[in-house]
Amino acid sequence: MITFQSINTALPDINQSAIREWVKGVAASYGRRTGDIAYIFVDDEEILRVNRQFLQHDYYTDIITFDNGSPRVVAGDLFISLDTVRTNAEGLGVPYIRELHRVIIHGILHLCGINDKGPGEREIMEAAENRALSQYPYVSSL
Repeated sequence: MITFQSINTALPDINQSAIREWVKGVAASYGRRTGDIAYIFVDDEEILRVNRQFLQHDYYTDIITFDNGSPRVVAGDLFISLDTVRTNAEGLGVPYIRELHRVIIHGILHLCGINDKGPGEREIMEAAENRALSQYPYVSSL
């Protein structure tokens, strides 16, 4: 089950049923099925609190992904700061809704085993994000 909730912010205006199908399709393209996935949309202060408490990082970020899955099942809790997503979209000169969808799928790609911290990994992640964004059924609206 893929759920959407929020803490300290309103839920974003997204097509939840389309995102559920999209996430399932992206996971399937990596040979995985979806289990319990919780998208938790938060503000910057909450993402900072989560980052400090669970990862001992003292900075804001757009997403924190906690993997609760197995080798064949994508499952986890994905905390997304809508404040940081908006700031990043403005800085990149892209529409907020496109950046939000990029971050939504970024977490799934992490759960599928794609990393972005090591040498050359960022480029692999960006290519995977672009492929996944092109699979979104409403890509023209992004």
